[in-house]
Amino acid sequence: MTAARRRPGQVPFLLVVPAGLALVAFFVLPTIGLVERTPWTDLFGLLGEPSVREALRLSLVCSLSATALSVVLGVPLAWLLARAPLPGRGVVRALVLLPMVLPPVVGGVALLLAFGRRGLAGQWLEQWFDLRLPFTTPGVVLAETFVAMPFLVITVEGALRSLDPRYEDAAATLGAGRLTVLRRVTLPMIRPSLVAGALLTWARALGEFGATITFAGNFEGRTQTMPLAVFIALETNPAAAIALSLVLLAISVTVLAVVGSRVFGGRRAPAAQPVPL
Repeated sequence: MTAARRRPGQVPFLLVVPAGLALVAFFVLPTIGLVERTPWTDLFGLLGEPSVREALRLSLVCSLSATALSVVLGVPLAWLLARAPLPGRGVVRALVLLPMVLPPVVGGVALLLAFGRRGLAGQWLEQWFDLRLPFTTPGVVLAETFVAMPFLVITVEGALRSLDPRYEDAAATLGAGRLTVLRRVTLPMIRPSLVAGALLTWARALGEFGATITFAGNFEGRTQTMPLAVFIALETNPAAAIALSLVLLAISVTVLAVVGSRVFGGRRAPAAQPVPL
């Protein structure tokens, strides 16, 4: 009996398996190395050190603040990009998404030139409101928002573009105002994408390093977040660096699992269900 002929374009099985295993090993081995080197017996003691606790607290405060700011500013921006007849929409979208591909250190330099004491806006902020952002905790929030908000914008914009506008039109026909339609129809229907975008934004803000150290510095208790603490601890206390890295790894895996279950879980958004006004 002759062997079955392979269909055109079909990849050989013996080529796929080794390549797939090599790629899995490439991504899994660093994680295994981190987990294997974790000082489990001293883990809670290391995480309880004052400097580590302060870095954890500052990271949570700044990343959650950056996420909240991203939601407040990013959702209207996503709506404009998805729905409004905005001139030069492609250029605006490219500028909004630029921090996703821009080297973080370059982003920090750009923030300094914009919001530094002699920056385009920073000099007026200091002169009019006595507000200084570089090397402060609000500066950390600004840097994290700059690099993380594009994740929210692109996720929400995609959800708004795929949303069936007939439900919003029906609500408007029944007498609902624009804010009511947004609050009772649009936002509930894109809630899974909004939550996924917020989680991705939070995870990105929590792991931000380059723009933060360039724009806000690395001052313990003021601007030293977990990634910066890991960088410093690698030279003085490698065990603490591994413990902090494990916390960041656990948070990242959890966020990706939640986002994956919402985006790729195979469940359709409840677009066909009427939303009460």
